[in-house]
Amino acid sequence: MSKTTYIATGDSFITRRIPAGGYDGYQPMAELIKSHDVAFNNLEMTFHDREGVPAAVSGGTWAMADPRILDDIKAMGFNLFNTANNHSCDYSHGGVLATIRHLKERDMIFSGTGKDLGDASKPCYFEAGGQRVALISVCASFDVSAMAGEQSADMQGRPGLNPLRWKYIYHLDQPHFDAIVETARVTRINAERERDIAAGYFNPPAEGTTVLGSFSFVLDDHNWIESVPDERDMTRIEAEIREAAKQADVVLVSLHAHETDADDTTVPARFIETFSRRCIDAGAKVMIGHGPHEVRGIELYHGGVIFYSLGNFIFQTETVEYQPADAYSNKGVPLTTKVGEYMDIRSKNSTVGYIAMKEIWEAIAASWTIEDGSIKEVRLYPVGLGFGARRPQGGWPVLSQDEEFLQRLAVLCKPYGTELKIENGCATLVLS
Repeated sequence: MSKTTYIATGDSFITRRIPAGGYDGYQPMAELIKSHDVAFNNLEMTFHDREGVPAAVSGGTWAMADPRILDDIKAMGFNLFNTANNHSCDYSHGGVLATIRHLKERDMIFSGTGKDLGDASKPCYFEAGGQRVALISVCASFDVSAMAGEQSADMQGRPGLNPLRWKYIYHLDQPHFDAIVETARVTRINAERERDIAAGYFNPPAEGTTVLGSFSFVLDDHNWIESVPDERDMTRIEAEIREAAKQADVVLVSLHAHETDADDTTVPARFIETFSRRCIDAGAKVMIGHGPHEVRGIELYHGGVIFYSLGNFIFQTETVEYQPADAYSNKGVPLTTKVGEYMDIRSKNSTVGYIAMKEIWEAIAASWTIEDGSIKEVRLYPVGLGFGARRPQGGWPVLSQDEEFLQRLAVLCKPYGTELKIENGCATLVLS
């Protein structure tokens, strides 16, 4: 019988070396990670020594860290990595390629970024516990400049990440739909499109639909928001999953996505649910979600498991070593400002933003066993990251055994019909 154990954690925005002797709580966490055959982590950083130039836009904080930190992450027990996230191209193409080089120098197995779209889209493979595991990594939260580009017959492709594009479609009742039509008329925001339609370059909108600039609206009997994955990317990714399923025993898909259609950020956007289920139907066994920096629900679907977000794992945005001029200009502060002062200004002395949100500092490490192609057990370990700690100390993960947090996670799982059994500071999914 083939039996392999897996563990997955969320976002590692790590900016500091792990001390040689670890930190308080390091040993139990590292032992848990090392007790599994396959250990996944999302590297939400670029790793290089200013080998790339700052991009005009970033994922929020321009994310760059000492490449030697990769040695520390590897020593913690991780052996499978995602590099496709909203920080992948914070330091432009040079940062992407330098990070890839530093990963390869350390024999770290990863997917999600590459020298072109084909390279970024392909799965990586890892053999452990008697199984060959494929990982395909995708990002839905990105600036268009971060997308990897295809190679043509006579031109190389563009370095970047493996993208999942998507769009919102706003469904409106008649009064609100009419208001959009009138707003477009008064502002002339659609004038260029209307000229192109008149010239025959574009088709006119279908009856009962309209646009306002780049936003699409549909006449409906009630107001709601629909989000859908772009079929170009969806079809391409499904094809990669089917190919990986021919070459591996187990296919994992990693998705970095912040989006929600609701006011509640713990609820994933509809396109994330659609994408995840279609990946399982295409042959993936587990969907590993991360991105919103907080946990989301878990769904059991067609023999697979979808973790909509594991939350953070290491979170040290405030102690990043460098920030480009763009960061200071965006806040209207002098270019002579230092990083620590900039962080004080940005967070209003740690009173606003992620630094002040308790839910950002709670996460889960998800463990599961696959035996003869079936998921046999899923365990959830609560992780604390030191909410309220001083900036130099915060962000390190420890096993918290926080059952109150697990109870809140159970509530997030209920809409998917997923039940948790909570005991002894841990939770297990009820699989049947």
